[in-house]
Amino acid sequence: MGTLVAIVLLVLIVLLALYTVLRSVRIVPQARAGIVERFGRYHRTLHAGLNLVMPFIDRLRPLIDLREQVVSFPPQPVITKDNLVVGIDTVIYFQVTDPKSATYEIANYVAAVEQLTVTTLRNVVGGMDLDTTLTSRDKINGELRRELDEATGRWGLRVSRVELKAIEPPSSIQDSMEKQMRADRDKRAAILSAEGSKQAAILTAEGEKQAAVLRARGEAEAAVVRAEADATAQATRARGQAQAISTVFRAIHEGNPDQSLLAYQYLQMLPQIAQGDANKLWIVPSEMGKALEGIGGFFGAASGGDRRAQREEDEPQARLTGPDGTGSITRLPGA
Repeated sequence: MGTLVAIVLLVLIVLLALYTVLRSVRIVPQARAGIVERFGRYHRTLHAGLNLVMPFIDRLRPLIDLREQVVSFPPQPVITKDNLVVGIDTVIYFQVTDPKSATYEIANYVAAVEQLTVTTLRNVVGGMDLDTTLTSRDKINGELRRELDEATGRWGLRVSRVELKAIEPPSSIQDSMEKQMRADRDKRAAILSAEGSKQAAILTAEGEKQAAVLRARGEAEAAVVRAEADATAQATRARGQAQAISTVFRAIHEGNPDQSLLAYQYLQMLPQIAQGDANKLWIVPSEMGKALEGIGGFFGAASGGDRRAQREEDEPQARLTGPDGTGSITRLPGA
């Protein structure tokens, strides 16, 4: 009987020793921290790894996660400066930096962060109108983060980021905003169309102007070229006529013609001179009259004096002698 009692006591002592050892050893995972209380008071903080505590004296509180945490809060009604109620969803990124403060300075830091976010958000958005609220997300995020980080610092928390997930204005305001956006788009489309038409008209006018300038410049250059060509042709003709006259004059002087030949040539040219309605008067040199008399005497010997008399009767002429006695004016029939 005594042996059995001794065995039972030995087993109990072994079990108590094993239990004491198990209670003395605490393994803390990575990115976790544990708060140890001795006789109900804070004793120390356990970090990742193998830790030893006093059994039956030290008590280990639930482990605290040291990783960055993301908390999404439900939409909160917020009144803007122009008395419109909008629903705002927020997302908070925070991390526990001091496990002791997170344990003893605040009872529930997640709920505390949520309520602090709501109150800070209402203070920030309450000073903005709806349009500013919709277009100032970065400003709101920055102010929220600054306020939350300052308030949660004594709780052993660090707020890294604050994001507005959604801003939902009332349905009536959304309809009005959609109508305004459509009107703005229609206005911009009309303005762009008008500007396009204006640019097209300007480009067309500039093109026509340049074309007119080029045409005028081409016509001017063409006129100059034609004038130069006409001047060159006239100069060439004048040189040719001068050479022809010079050649004829030289041939006449080299041939030494007499008055009879000149009178005969003049008589041959009379039909060509008489062509035209405006040719009524001719100036005949007095020497030409003498030559005509010589030719008349030559032809009178052949045909007799009757023909000359008949010619004088048919073609009466008035002979006028100029002041110098060197010329006469003869008026032919029909003058």
